[in-house]
Amino acid sequence: MKKNLKYNVVWLLIAAIAYAFIYVLYVTGVITPFTEYTLITIGINIMLALGLNLIIGFSGQFSLGHAGFMAIGAYSAAIMSVKYPTMGGFFSGILLGIVLSGIVALVVGIPTLRLKGDYLAIATLGISEIIRIIIINMKDITNGPAGIFGIPPMVNWSMVFGFVVIVTLIIVNFIHSGPGRATMAIREDEIAAESMGVNTTKYKVAAFIIGAITASVAGSIYSSYVQTIAPKDFGFMKSIDILIIVVFGGIGSVTGTFISAIVLGILNMFLQDAGALRMIIYALALIIIMIFKPGGLLGTWEFSVKKIFKKKEDKSNASIER
Repeated sequence: MKKNLKYNVVWLLIAAIAYAFIYVLYVTGVITPFTEYTLITIGINIMLALGLNLIIGFSGQFSLGHAGFMAIGAYSAAIMSVKYPTMGGFFSGILLGIVLSGIVALVVGIPTLRLKGDYLAIATLGISEIIRIIIINMKDITNGPAGIFGIPPMVNWSMVFGFVVIVTLIIVNFIHSGPGRATMAIREDEIAAESMGVNTTKYKVAAFIIGAITASVAGSIYSSYVQTIAPKDFGFMKSIDILIIVVFGGIGSVTGTFISAIVLGILNMFLQDAGALRMIIYALALIIIMIFKPGGLLGTWEFSVKKIFKKKEDKSNASIER
């Protein structure tokens, strides 16, 4: 427990250094409103991809329903912010989205997570579409297909940075906890894990719920930042966009997710002026990476503070023995 606290403190120090660096870039004018949009988009994508990577990379469940949970968070925050245009209204919308997405993930996760592979992907995709269709038909609350306009802007880069840090700490601590190790055991061999007494359904559903909640939080931040949302923003292609980030960085690598979201975000920024060629160049870059690095940019490699401390401890122990 003390070691985990020590590692968390180190990660918070790293986050503080990163925050200071970005702040200096803002003060010196290096970051413009255009690059700020890219920076905030990268932060939102990191949260979305971390949650999906937990489901796919660490629990071994192939989900295509992430856009649906993002929509729950986006509409919850948007409705509450429009009704109560204060920070209190915005954060109550985030909490509402967390509760709703958690309940939906629990209700649909228990029966659907018994499926595997393509069957699970189709089931989660169906769930995402059901959520979107419900939003379209709840016209009195969600304004139907037209969406919600004039959402009060409550989000800035500092808030996004803070949420990225919180989401990362939650997911990393879950992965390195007892339930997290049980979840990874299920990924490696579900039958073997079950034979050793691991409640496979429980841990798969837990990972699914955490992933859904992080998607909801990212959706809430997205709606407040863009100030306009519509059901079409949360279709099948949104889930694919998030999946691309996970695969591009490396399935089962938190570090890979960060690097992938940053690289793809910067690539999109520089290709804005390319017009129709932008998506072709973007697709070619993905194809090249998948050919030469089929496991993603980092594969399953992870930057670990724990390994750094362990190396120092091993060196000190070796010097004492001498």
